[in-house]
Amino acid sequence: MEQIRVLLVDDEEEFTSALAERLNMRGIPTLTSSGGEEALKMIEACHPHVVLLDMMMPGLGGKEIQARIRLNHPDISVIFLTGHGATEFGPECNDYLIKPVNIGELIRKIQSISKKD
Repeated sequence: MEQIRVLLVDDEEEFTSALAERLNMRGIPTLTSSGGEEALKMIEACHPHVVLLDMMMPGLGGKEIQARIRLNHPDISVIFLTGHGATEFGPECNDYLIKPVNIGELIRKIQSISKKD
């Protein structure tokens, strides 16, 4: 089975760095992006299995990025990360977590998605 690749997209650099480090330490290769346009380029370059996507970012927001992922890469799973509580994410959303993120719960969600593929 191919090792799962994750792209973490969030404009909060400290959060992104800390979460990516924790995932990498647990054997889940995780790349990071601080914005939408950069994330879309990285998706084309590395084709991750899962994108962890912040809802609220300057420029392209989470829903806009998700729409582009669904259009061009429907096989990529999206897990939204939000600090604003549960909102309606739409049927295209694979899952979501409310910040602060529980690392154990996030890993379970990533592994669950990877088993479905």
